[in-house]
Formats: sequence, structure tokens, C-alpha cells
Amino acid sequence: MAKTKVLFGLLTFVTIGMIIGALLQLIFIRRLEESSGIPHWANDNDADDLRLGLECDYLRAIARPRLQVSTVVDVKTGKGIKSDVRTSSGMFLSSEERKYPLVKAIEKRISVFSQIPVENGELIQVLRYEKNQFYRPHHDYFADTFNLKRGGQRIATMLMYLSDNVVGGETYFPMAGDGECSCGGKMVKGMCVQPTKGDAVLFWSMGLDGATDQYSIHGGCEVLEGEKWSATKWMRQRTTI
Repeated sequence: MAKTKVLFGLLTFVTIGMIIGALLQLIFIRRLEESSGIPHWANDNDADDLRLGLECDYLRAIARPRLQVSTVVDVKTGKGIKSDVRTSSGMFLSSEERKYPLVKAIEKRISVFSQIPVENGELIQVLRYEKNQFYRPHHDYFADTFNLKRGGQRIATMLMYLSDNVVGGETYFPMAGDGECSCGGKMVKGMCVQPTKGDAVLFWSMGLDGATDQYSIHGGCEVLEGEKWSATKWMRQRTTI
């Protein structure tokens, strides 16, 4: 009986110690948040905003040291060539980087939003547009047979904006609607999307009938001030992995 009481007392002591330890850890984490200047999250929206911001900065950090002059697809060979149609710089994440937890989380969210399997997506491309740079209106679907061999046609595009404080640099859809909008400081017909860090645009290059959609033509308006960073995820008819 005496041994049982001693054992019970020890278990109670250990349990209380664990509870106190957990409370001290929570207090430490809370103070760490406050000292870092990050307020204690009152709701999930604040957490989402911070997470998206960190993801944007993460992709920019990976891309910056590997940026090269952007190319366009040659309709005859299917290979990338330099062109004055597109004046940005960019890079593609590698297959190994695709396995990184943060990149996997981004790709999973794109898959859920677009309802297209992750394995149907190309590697993420990160782009930087500096002042006076642009991308003339174009289609994302292929006009050659070379690129159709792996994964089939591009059916959708997820365009993600990675930076703020950009003047100009809108994504321009000239055949979307009958309104007018500002594209690089010029009023044009169609629809323009202002680049805002953490935002994304999903549009389709093919219809449900499997035909390419000419109305999906779009371009990157001239950047007037700042740097426009974006990440592009193209999705195919079949697996690309």
C-alpha cells in the first residue's frame, strides 16, 4: 500500500511537471513572437497572409542567382529562342527543388484550386521584369508538335505574383470583355490584372471540347517603376513526371 502511494505521488509529480513545462514553452514562444515584431495571430487570415509572403520571398530567393534572359518557343523547332517579344529574365525550378516541402505545398494548393493533378504540371518558372520590360500578347498553348510529346497540350496556367510596389506590369487580356484598362500607363481594350504580392490568376488555354482557346491570349504590360516578380505554373493534359 505504501509503495502504491509513493508510485502515485511520483506519477502526479511528473504529470504536473510536464504541464508546467508545456505552459512555459507556450509563454516562451509567445514572447519570441512579440520580440520579433510579429503580432500574435488573432485569426487564420493573418497567418495565411504571412505564409503567402514567405512563399513569395522563398521563390524569389531561389531564382535570383540563376536568372537568365527569357526565351520564347520557336514554332518550327519547339525550342526556346531569344526574342524582343519578351524582355524579362527567368529560370525554372529543378526536379529536385520540386521535392522541397514548401514547393510541394505550393504545387498542392495549385492542384486543389485548378482541379488538375500535381503530376500534370510543368516545373515552376520564376520571372523578373525590370523597368521598361514587357511580354507582348501571346498564347500559352503550343503551336508545334515537339512540345506535345511530353504531357500533351497546355490546358491551364496559374500565374502567381511575388512582389509589391510595382507601377505598370499588369497582366493584360485583350480579348476579355469590352471594357478598358491601364496597361503600362496606356489605356487599352480588354482586362488588366494589377500585380499584387500573394495574388494569383488562373486561366485556361483549352475549352472542355479539347480545342485551344484563342481568347486566352495575354501579355505582360511594361513595368514603369519597381520590379515585377512572378511565378508561372503550366498544366498539361497528361502527366509530365
